[in-house]
Amino acid sequence: MYYINLIPVGIVYILAAVLPAALLLFYIYRKDTIEKEPAGLLFKLLGLGVLAAIVSGGLEGAAITVLDRFISVANPLYVIILAFLVIAVVEEGTKYIFMKLITWKNPHFNFRFDGIIYAVFISLGFAAFENIGYVAGYGLTIAPTRALLAIPGHMSFAVFMGVFYGRARLWANRGDDQKASVNRKLAYLVAVFLHGFYDACAMKQTALSTIIFFAFIIIVDILMISTIKKEALTDHPL
Repeated sequence: MYYINLIPVGIVYILAAVLPAALLLFYIYRKDTIEKEPAGLLFKLLGLGVLAAIVSGGLEGAAITVLDRFISVANPLYVIILAFLVIAVVEEGTKYIFMKLITWKNPHFNFRFDGIIYAVFISLGFAAFENIGYVAGYGLTIAPTRALLAIPGHMSFAVFMGVFYGRARLWANRGDDQKASVNRKLAYLVAVFLHGFYDACAMKQTALSTIIFFAFIIIVDILMISTIKKEALTDHPL
């Protein structure tokens, strides 16, 4: 009886953690109106997002150990370094590397909007797995906050990564390796900046940082939605 009672509770926790990411995945998938990506490729990206979360956890743990040896937690710079140079660099780095490994030379990467699809799928695979840990550890009370802030946050970082990633593939196909390289770098660095700024404001926990945090979220979410609509409407073959 004890194990039977646990089953529905576990399902509720998993649904609370995964459903927000699933809804956003459905939203972005519908925006890919010209040529849908193969289901197998998209599921691989979700799986690689989970792997990226696992790898990131190990790398971040090692980086934090090193950081703690050189700078005190009480130092105001600690949160900035942790947010930008540890969390953002590592998490966006693992997402980008795994995404590029299976999509950069994939023949299905033949439309500009595909870059956004790939980045969002791997990022929300990451976010869903991460969210399961948060909900399991802190309970269902954290689920609404995560659904409204953290999951869309991961998606917004991914959308802007995907915009530049799609442009990088476009320039590579045109034989301009320099512009392709610049856009690949921007794909990563813009995501790192957005992610780092988000985490730094969230972790500072001052009145000013909280105001900036919510203003940042509103602005980025508006830009994300308008970017998705624009990129979907103006999508074209690479």
